[in-house]
Amino acid sequence: MTGDLFAGLERTPAVERITEGALLLRAFVDASEAAQLMRDIATVLAQSPLRHMQTPGGFRMSVAMSNCGQYGWVTDRRGYRYQSLDPLSERDWPPMPASFLALAGRAAEAAGFAAFVPDACLVNRYEPGAKMSLHQDRNEIDMTQPIVSVSLGLPATFLFGGMERSDKAQRMRLDSGDVVVWGGPARLAFHGVDTVRQAEHPLTGACRYNLTFRRAR
Repeated sequence: MTGDLFAGLERTPAVERITEGALLLRAFVDASEAAQLMRDIATVLAQSPLRHMQTPGGFRMSVAMSNCGQYGWVTDRRGYRYQSLDPLSERDWPPMPASFLALAGRAAEAAGFAAFVPDACLVNRYEPGAKMSLHQDRNEIDMTQPIVSVSLGLPATFLFGGMERSDKAQRMRLDSGDVVVWGGPARLAFHGVDTVRQAEHPLTGACRYNLTFRRAR
């Protein structure tokens, strides 16, 4: 069984309100755009390969990560931070592809955040069994800028909570092409991804990719 039973059919774009300041843009990325994004992901990863980073507490993240843009988000024993150099190569992160920039700006505008120009894009690969625990995106300087999160490939259950980790999180299925945008009063909401299940998807095979666009500086 494929990860998306409707992978061969056109999905109808729709907008769903998660909470004030947070929207889910269903089927926002069409098939041709998704294919271009995957080609550009391959180019980025050829320069800065995926890696399993270590948290400050010494735990290995189950999600494989890389970055592109002026800054990249990294974590190790020294903490969470943005930096301009890839710690593996000690070179600049790959430039952000034009397709990434165009999608991030278009999605942000559709969610009510005009003139969003990200300077960092996290490229995350979720293989079956991988997950992302509830967390806040709080390493950015300008909290007036939104977060734009793009799903490609296998479906996943997205968790979107409140301002406290203990707040009950909404659970929603994200399919390939869905985009979540949050900012304003929801900018520091806790969010995460439940464990990705074993499946196959025609776009990505047995994994899910996520592009998370941010304005770091």
